[in-house]
Amino acid sequence: MAARARPPRRPRELRLRSYAKVNLGLEVLGPRHDGYHELRTIFQTIALHDDVVLSARPREVTLVCDHPEVPADATNLALRAARELKRFARVAAGAQIVLTKRIPVAGGLGGGSSNAATVLMGLDRLWALGLGPARLHPLARRLGADVPYFLIGGTALGLARGDEVYPLRRQVRAEVVVVDPERALSTAAVFRRLDAGLTPRENTNRIFRFISSDLEGAGTAFPILSNDLERPALEEAPDLAARAALIRGILIREGALMASLSGSGASLFGLFDDPRRARRAQACLAARGFRALRSRTLSLDQYRRLWNAPARARARGSDQGRSGQHGDHRRQGHPRR
Repeated sequence: MAARARPPRRPRELRLRSYAKVNLGLEVLGPRHDGYHELRTIFQTIALHDDVVLSARPREVTLVCDHPEVPADATNLALRAARELKRFARVAAGAQIVLTKRIPVAGGLGGGSSNAATVLMGLDRLWALGLGPARLHPLARRLGADVPYFLIGGTALGLARGDEVYPLRRQVRAEVVVVDPERALSTAAVFRRLDAGLTPRENTNRIFRFISSDLEGAGTAFPILSNDLERPALEEAPDLAARAALIRGILIREGALMASLSGSGASLFGLFDDPRRARRAQACLAARGFRALRSRTLSLDQYRRLWNAPARARARGSDQGRSGQHGDHRRQGHPRR
């Protein structure tokens, strides 16, 4: 009699990377009835990441984090994600989440939302649920407007609150320099200032023009893009405005294809098609006393590959490099309230 095949062994521990994003363009179309805003944005994953270690535990779900400004209680989005998934899937088992934060805090780079999505996808494996991104999507939407994007990654169009996500045909491949002014900004306060602005906003369809220019073979059109939240963010933080102008000037002078605030700030970034220019920009910014981090974009295919084969390898105990950055857990979504 043939031996019965054994079921695959569940991993006891998963070591994962939780990647940051930048907004290549962001348009605010107006307030919604649910207290959020109707948005149009182009998300872009970058290689800058937090580390997430998920370990099997008998019953409880707990979280430990190395960053003093990141809460480890029920207000932490990654911990909420784990507990929501446990209830949704009726899982008796527990888990410990260990976060090593590297993405700048309160920088508009989606660290908290990325951590939540990483925990959802990681626990889907650790607990052998077999849900996959599509069935995790409703949970992600309830957790925050940016969380669904991190189930997909790459270059993607975000609509509605930003939680309707559509991968784009053209996946951006570029070097990225992120500048952390180490100045926290409240997303809610930036949106309130945007709503209170006396200057009417014109919805110029810059993002759709950018996408169309690529489909028509017109080449890169990054100067078309801008961020509607940049002006209210700098009005909310006047002390940041002079630094932002200096940072932008250095990025553009050194050859950035575009330079912008990411999300509601306060991090700024420049996109480069030449690694040497990116290195030079980073060096110039560091010489002026700024914390400048060099990274690169991740395409949809790269994001998927990083989440598949490498994740299985790490489950067997291999580790990963450390990039020495920090994190963000205080800016999930963009509520108008």
